[in-house]
Formats: sequence, structure tokens, C-alpha cells
Amino acid sequence: MHYILPLAPAYPELFLLVMTCVVLIVDLFVSDENRVVTYGLTQFALAACFAITLFTSEAQPVYTFSGMFVDDQMSDILKLLTDLGVMALLVYSRAYLSSRGLFRGEFFVLVLFATLGMMVMISASHLLTLYLGLELLSLSLYSMVALQRDSAMATEAAMKYFILGALASGVLLYGMSMLYGATGVLGINQIAVAIASGSTRELALVFALVFIVAGLGFKLGAVPFHMWVPDVYHGAPTAVTLFIGSAPKLAAFAFVMRLLVQGLGAEALVDEWQQMLTVMAVLSLAIGNITAIAQTNLKRMLAYSTIGHMGFLLLGILSGNFVGYGAGMFYVVVYVLMNLGTFGMILLLSRAGFEAENLEDFKGLNQRSPWYAFIMLLLMFSMAGVPPTVGFYAKLSVLQAVVNVGYVWLAVVAVLFSLIGAFYYLRLVKLMYFDAPTDTAPIAPRLDVRIVMSINGIAVLVFGILPGPLMARCIAAIQSSL
Repeated sequence: MHYILPLAPAYPELFLLVMTCVVLIVDLFVSDENRVVTYGLTQFALAACFAITLFTSEAQPVYTFSGMFVDDQMSDILKLLTDLGVMALLVYSRAYLSSRGLFRGEFFVLVLFATLGMMVMISASHLLTLYLGLELLSLSLYSMVALQRDSAMATEAAMKYFILGALASGVLLYGMSMLYGATGVLGINQIAVAIASGSTRELALVFALVFIVAGLGFKLGAVPFHMWVPDVYHGAPTAVTLFIGSAPKLAAFAFVMRLLVQGLGAEALVDEWQQMLTVMAVLSLAIGNITAIAQTNLKRMLAYSTIGHMGFLLLGILSGNFVGYGAGMFYVVVYVLMNLGTFGMILLLSRAGFEAENLEDFKGLNQRSPWYAFIMLLLMFSMAGVPPTVGFYAKLSVLQAVVNVGYVWLAVVAVLFSLIGAFYYLRLVKLMYFDAPTDTAPIAPRLDVRIVMSINGIAVLVFGILPGPLMARCIAAIQSSL
């Protein structure tokens, strides 16, 4: 373990914290007409944070804050992707927020605080740091959902999210406290050493594991802890739904890897949490894909789709080896890419007084804009796992990892539910290409939206044709970090 005195591993987080305070202060002196200044400062903060993360990256894990914070390959990649994802969603959300009176400093400050929470979670090497990052992210998200105060639906979604989120945080904290009671330490590496030495209280350790997996299941939105996902996705403003459904999944993956794999990855415990993850994965695949078929609201459909995708992610993690963890990391990166584009398209078709969140709103999109219809087709094919899109390779890599460790029946179940899930994705493609449009309003987004959306759609195809480098990078990052 390599400790250093300087704060270099935490420079991106420290810079982002300073810039969040700057944005908060500058926004006090900016009028509503000049709110683009706050937007520009927010984008600058994220871009600079991306650059600092890139230039301070280390080949080997480097620790600071007495071992509570780590800078390694896995954290660098996830933080870089988090910054890029948040920058892209701000571009997609700009017109939507402006037309609904949400293009305000409060939104941008909450976005930056949530991003800071995600980055702390990703680099945490201590139970207290993990929980600090998680709460910073969660509290920011609760506030963002409730930001549209005149919307009863958004207020209700925020209340549900807050109550269930607080319950899940309490369960997770209780599990962490039991873990401390069983091992006597809070550092994740020290927990692993204590468990390996055999000096821990076994019963307390099993109870701690149950509570921790339950808390993680809620944060991922996996069954049976999924009850908040459809209501929050549907009730929150679409720009906030995009945020909840994208970058935080990267932080949640890091949370699982740090806590389950790095801290509780002892051979005696792996069998225990593998069994729990297996049940959660099968239930998530079943309920997510079957329930999505009955949805006519696209945001609710994508919410249940998310539950199904989290089932696939859990398959990679429960395989219990570096290839499986790498496949899981690749899958969550691909999922964020697909979700950004899909919700970005909903924002693109929305306008003042109109939410393009129903399936009927996409009827005849090919006649209105062949290019955007093609991008949406690529995104839906990728989510369904149709080659040559990247979603196909992501699912294939996870299934290979599961089969390699002997869970052939689990791979068969995953394929069956994936086939069921293909129906509701292809249904949207059918509406876009074979139905007459119900809305003839012109689609004329800003230049930056057109560029980012095009890059997003093309990336789904390019990474599907050439997935090797990204997959190899994910596996290498996991191997060097754990």
C-alpha cells in the first residue's frame, strides 16, 4: 500500500468543491437573462475536473487522507466518464430547463454537489468516506427531484425517493456498523485483512453482509428494492430523470466493487453474497423486462428497463473473477452511454408545455427527422442487445463471464428475459418507422445538442464494432485496482 502526504489524489474533488462554491456565489449576481454564465461556469468546472483527473492519474493505487481516499485506475476511468456524462446531460437539458423555469443556479449547484458525491464514492477506501459520498449524492438528488415545486407529481416523487432513500441509507449504515463491530476497523483494506485472518465474529459478519447487500440493492434499483425507480423516473423532470439514470450508476458500481469485492471478497464470504446477488439478478431480469411490456409511458418503460439492466450488471459481479468484474464495468459504462442518448432524445422532442414521454409521441419520427430516428433506432437496438451495437457485446461479455464460472442456467435465464425485453424496444422502432406522425412540430435543436447527440449515437455503433480496447481497459483497471 503506497501512502503519500500531498493531496494530489484528491485534487479533482478539491477543485470541484471550490468551483461549486464559486458558481454558488457568482449566481447571486447573475440575472435570469444572463443565466448562461452560470451554465458556462458549470461546464468549465466539469471540463477542468476532467483534465485534472487525467493529469493526476496513477498507474498504481495511491492513498491519501490516512488511507481513506484512493486514486487508482478504476477510479480514474469512472471519474472521467462521470464528468463527460454530466457535461453531456447538461447540454441535452439546457433547452428543457429554460422552457420550464428550471435553468437556475440551484440546479447547477446541485448537479456539481452530486458529481462531487459520486467522485468521493468512486475513490473511497474507508466506510466513512463511502457513506459521506453516498449521502452527498443522495441529498442532492432528492432536492433535484423536488426542484419543480409547482408540480404535484415531482413533489410526490421526491417524497417517495427521500423516505425510501433514507430507509435504505439507514439499512446500509446499520450494516456498516455491524461490519465494524465484527472486524474492529473501518478501512476497506483493513476489513479484508481482518476477515482473512479469521479473527472476526462470523454471525455478525453475515448479518452485516445482508444489510449491506440490501442497501446496495436499493441504490442500484435491483429487485426487491426497486419500488422507487418507476415513480421517481416518471415524476421527476426529465432532465433530472436523465441525471438519476446515468452517472450515479457508475458511482454505484464503484461502491459495490469497493465494499463487496475489495472489502468482503474473502473466499468464505463470496459464496454468501453470490447467492444473494443471484436471486436479485434473476428477479430484476424477470420483473424489469416483463413489467416494461405493459408500459405506455416511455419514462416508466425505461425505469423498468433499468431494473432489467441492473440484473445483467449483477451477473457480471457475481461471477467472482476479474473478467466478470471487467464485464460488469464495461456493461455499466455502456448502459450510461445508452441511457444518455435515450433520455436526451426525449428532451430533444420535448418543448414548452409538452413532454415527449409517451410512446405515441415518437410515432412517425422517421418522417420528421430521419437522422434522429436512426440514432434512436441504434439506441433501442443496443438496449435490446442487437448486433452490431455495443449493447450486444456488453450482454455477451457478461453472459460469457457467467458461463465460465459454471452458471449456465443463469445465462439461459438471462437470454430468455433479454428476448422478452427486446419486444418493447423494437415496438418503439416500429412506431418511429411504420406509423404516421401525430406531431408535426419541427425538430430544431441547438448546434451543441446536435453534435453531442450525433456523437452519442455513433459511439453506440463504433464501440459495438470495436469493443475490444474499451473492454480490455476495463479489465486492466479492475486488476490494477483490486
